[in-house]
Amino acid sequence: QMVANDCHDPPKYWTIHGLWPDNGDDCNRTWHFNVTEIKDLLSDMRHYWPDVLHSSLNRTHFWKHEWEKHGTCAATLEILNSQKKYFGKALELYQHVDLNGCAHDLLISKSFLLFQMTHIKEALTSFYNVTPKIQCLPPKEGEEAQTIGQIEFCFTKELQLINCMELKGESNPMWGHLKLGTEELSVCNDTLPTYYPPEVQ
Repeated sequence: QMVANDCHDPPKYWTIHGLWPDNGDDCNRTWHFNVTEIKDLLSDMRHYWPDVLHSSLNRTHFWKHEWEKHGTCAATLEILNSQKKYFGKALELYQHVDLNGCAHDLLISKSFLLFQMTHIKEALTSFYNVTPKIQCLPPKEGEEAQTIGQIEFCFTKELQLINCMELKGESNPMWGHLKLGTEELSVCNDTLPTYYPPEVQ
């Protein structure tokens, strides 16, 4: 998919997918994305929140989608009630969590790249003192290992880290299934060997 999506130089580090409130999608369809409101964030946005799937002129398609679907809902909180606050706070939380730093070192310091899913969960939970949600790409044909594709952290309305809880018997539409190109992320299988991308820096 990389060529089709004009993704010539994919990042070799964890990037941001979004900042999602639990209360629905597209809360204010009239509040359109305006890139000029985040012009002083653009350098960090391009680095930490890149759009690798769309080759739009300014690569703002992803941010527009995230604002209109999730940001307009998050804006009910004063701390997130503008595009500048929403994107700026997401960047702050990304830096605070620092998945590319100590947590990555904790995982990749092992001498192997295939892990038991339970070991990854235990390592992240012991480091952050909260339980994140981890999503994987299923094994490709002829392979046994799933690949970690997304690590999701949960926050209170005061933006403090809390445990992510899976709802029994139902799938949260925010994270149950996410299509990336033609592949689909879903909750990782605890019994499959799990591949952690070694090139993440």
